[in-house]
Amino acid sequence: MKRKLNKPFRTPKANKKFAVYVKNPETKNINIVRFGDPNMEIRRDNPKRLKSFRARHKCDTRDDITSASYWSCKMWEADKSVTDYLK
Repeated sequence: MKRKLNKPFRTPKANKKFAVYVKNPETKNINIVRFGDPNMEIRRDNPKRLKSFRARHKCDTRDDITSASYWSCKMWEADKSVTDYLK
């Protein structure tokens, strides 16, 4: 089965809001990374909230694509909307 790598998608009826298939650089296996609380909104339209989230989660230092924190920070980037990532 062909999977789109590094492309987040919504997870239907799961314990997390989003998921993404990534290729682990060490093992060369394709893994699924699930992230996001399904009961919470991503309210990035408030600049103070955006800045606070990115500082609290240390988003500037996240570079491991196999971690959920990397993808959460990716969704909280200021230049793109969440729907842009899901297209």
